Amino acid sequence: MMAAMQQRGTFITFEGLDGCGKSTQLKKLAGVLRAQGLTVVMTREPGGTPTAEKIRQLVLDTGTDGLAPFAELALMFAARAQHIQEVIQPGVAAGSIVLCDRFTDSTEAYQGGGRKLGASPVMTLHRVLCGNLQPELTILMDSDVAASVERARRRNTANQGPSTSDENRFEQESRTFFRRVHNAYLAIAKREPQRVALVNARGAPGETHEKIVAIVKKKLKLGG
Repeated sequence: MMAAMQQRGTFITFEGLDGCGKSTQLKKLAGVLRAQGLTVVMTREPGGTPTAEKIRQLVLDTGTDGLAPFAELALMFAARAQHIQEVIQPGVAAGSIVLCDRFTDSTEAYQGGGRKLGASPVMTLHRVLCGNLQPELTILMDSDVAASVERARRRNTANQGPSTSDENRFEQESRTFFRRVHNAYLAIAKREPQRVALVNARGAPGETHEKIVAIVKKKLKLGG
């Protein structure tokens, strides 16, 4: 089982509200896995490829006014389809551990829940455009809505400069929007408990890291 898993590689995703610490925890996990001698690919959505990064800039920029919810949904899946072909599938096929910051669960939470499009169109597009590719494990970082959004807003404001792109479009949404996103995430975790590991991310980052490492080591059957 271990040899087969290593040979094929493993696809692991990180999910949660903006500002919950996903990117930090993904990088910390990558360091642990590399120390175990594993090959790790770190990537993100929307983005991960030159084409998908251009779509990311379009979708997340506050200057993108009046984008219809279904247009937003379509752009997310256009970026994802390219990302799967260029990064995710080749990485897994090469035997790597592919760690991805967001995947289709984000679309179900943000566009399905936040934009009120529902899960059905998300599932349909995922089946048609992504071949229904599913991560072996999803780390869902459960955090306080207000605290996470405020942290994301501060981060994006601090990072924004004349040479950087503006990625504040979603952070400008209402707290009610993010509550819908949060509830959609919890519904996904309840629906797919075998895949989704719900991690309380309200404590210190070090505590969250320890929880995530324990979950991933168990999944990958790693000792130490």
